[in-house]
Amino acid sequence: MMGQTYKTEKQVTGYLLFSLATAVIGSLQFGYNTGVINAPEQKLQAFFNDTWMERYGKPISPGVCTIVWSVSVSIFSVGGMVGSFSVGVMANRFGRRRSMFLVNSLAIIGGLLMGFCTICSSYEMVIAGRLVIGLFCGLFTGLTPMYVGEVSPTPLRGAFGTLHQLGVVVGILIAQIFGLEGLLGSQKLWPLLLALTVAPAVLQCILLPFCPESPRFLLINLKQEEQARKALVRLRGTEDVSKDLQEMKEESAKMAMEKKVTILELFRSASYRQPLLIAVMLQLSQQLSGINAVFYYSTGIFNTAGVKQPIYATIGAGIVNTVFTVVSLFLVEKAGRRTLHLLGLGGMAVSALLMTVSLLLKSVPAMSYVAIMAVMLFVAMFELGPGPIPWFIVAELFSQGPRPAAMAVAGCCNWTANFLVGMSFPKLVEVCGPWVFLIFAAFLLLFFIFTFIKVPETKGKTFDEIARTFGGGPPATSASIEDAPASASTAVTLPSSPVKEKVPLVEAAPVAAAAPSAAAAAETPAAAAEATESTPLDSKAGSTGETTEQV
Repeated sequence: MMGQTYKTEKQVTGYLLFSLATAVIGSLQFGYNTGVINAPEQKLQAFFNDTWMERYGKPISPGVCTIVWSVSVSIFSVGGMVGSFSVGVMANRFGRRRSMFLVNSLAIIGGLLMGFCTICSSYEMVIAGRLVIGLFCGLFTGLTPMYVGEVSPTPLRGAFGTLHQLGVVVGILIAQIFGLEGLLGSQKLWPLLLALTVAPAVLQCILLPFCPESPRFLLINLKQEEQARKALVRLRGTEDVSKDLQEMKEESAKMAMEKKVTILELFRSASYRQPLLIAVMLQLSQQLSGINAVFYYSTGIFNTAGVKQPIYATIGAGIVNTVFTVVSLFLVEKAGRRTLHLLGLGGMAVSALLMTVSLLLKSVPAMSYVAIMAVMLFVAMFELGPGPIPWFIVAELFSQGPRPAAMAVAGCCNWTANFLVGMSFPKLVEVCGPWVFLIFAAFLLLFFIFTFIKVPETKGKTFDEIARTFGGGPPATSASIEDAPASASTAVTLPSSPVKEKVPLVEAAPVAAAAPSAAAAAETPAAAAEATESTPLDSKAGSTGETTEQV
């Protein structure tokens, strides 16, 4: 045990932390652009009116202004849907590191469009900038977890997996602070607030050339074993990386026996339906929990509850958000995903009820403090489970071949739910008033029940153990897969998202007798995807295809 601990500590090198921190800049961008639009709302609407007056000689009508504002906010999610659906193709064609480098050009374009909107007197530039930034963020919500998972040591993949969510919440907090009137939220500086997203994009472009390409991508996709070995030596801090290389070679051999999996096949194949259902439901549990409604409109919630300085209460919620994300980083490997997710969903449901009570009884002075406490608790419980876990649950349920397609589907569902909540919440508030949070409480209860029934504890589970629980799947192209030793199956599964543990989908008992064949069937449909893709970087021996995913 002591030797294992020593080896784990040795694998956490400064170079690994540098590479992870560089990748997580993309997550920070996602968080920043999610939260930055809230602070300058009044300034943006005044800008819309001024531009309209300049063009048409009359003030913009309240209805049109509301539509332009709603489009400016929600178009971000539309871009995210498109971007998340394109992650697999981009990552497999250009590689993980090069994809991140190229995608940053979108952040620079979007930031410049928004930054120069007042100079050009064009509110269309704000909308176009938000669309491009959304496309950028949608791509990075897949690229960052994928890269982090592939360069992380297996024992720490789950803990490092929460770094993506940590980057998101830190970005939201930075946006809240910079959006203060005394900083960049003023009448003159709000375009700079929106354009500030260019700075971390440039920084990441400077740092990425010093980071390695994913060793997994180098060996499995490009067949560059020596380059993969060099990258692993630098990342692990030791010359002995033969075990990692052997694991990747064994997985590559298995992938060569599997067929390519497209998005349509994910839905058609019975073996993928249950893991896909779980992945999608957990993504929906993140967005339909109401967390974005609370963040988008937290200042208004505090104001309605009678809080005198609502903006500072909102920043306080952002700080709590960040702190509990760090807490989850340390708990995820000890408490397990299922336990944390259930705890988070239950705590959020209680918090939603408290928010409802505090808003209904806002005439009571003490209720303002209850509102603050409820929002803080809501945010804290979110970051324990529903915040970080859905982002890397897909990699626990799918092998290398179907993973890009599965990540595209799950990510698109996440962004779609984000869009629907953002568009519907103002109308729901208008219709339901303080009772609106009971709708989210009902969703939270539904997801709690689903998680309790369908998602068993994952702590200590290997991919081989998960594969044996699949009741069926596409036929293996070679019976030799069944002959692979259990240790090899365990070793070869190096998920591309930041996870170590895997989620069994059904009880093991019903499939105990067919465990070997089920394991083979579960792993089979995925391989040809990344094993046969092409890349502009280098020609590959044995390459027979061009891409791993069709969208």
